[in-house]
Amino acid sequence: MSIIRAIIGAILLLLEALFSPKGIKRNPELQAQIDLETKKLTLYQFKSCPFCVKVRMAMKKRSLTIETRDAKRSDAAMAELLAGGGKLKVPCLKIEDASGNATWMYESSDIISYLDNRFMPEGTA
Repeated sequence: MSIIRAIIGAILLLLEALFSPKGIKRNPELQAQIDLETKKLTLYQFKSCPFCVKVRMAMKKRSLTIETRDAKRSDAAMAELLAGGGKLKVPCLKIEDASGNATWMYESSDIISYLDNRFMPEGTA
């Protein structure tokens, strides 16, 4: 079973590399502001998880620079995810507010909707 997962994971990563979308173009000032806002976001993920690939491709399409942490390969990232989010489930977006409080969002569709609502102008998603 682990061989099958490894093969499927490799195929997913290849497809992500081959069909990775181009990011949207914004004026430099707006992109700088968005880059500043995305510093408060962290995506906990597994590299070859299909739902994580979906979120990473959505981030690229929206030109969002969000730190990713691999909760499968990093014990520290796994511990952070368990301590903050409460469960080892990916993808999970950690959202920090201005006062440093964190909200943990699971589910790829919810994460993509959040990113669209926060960073995309009407009609561009």
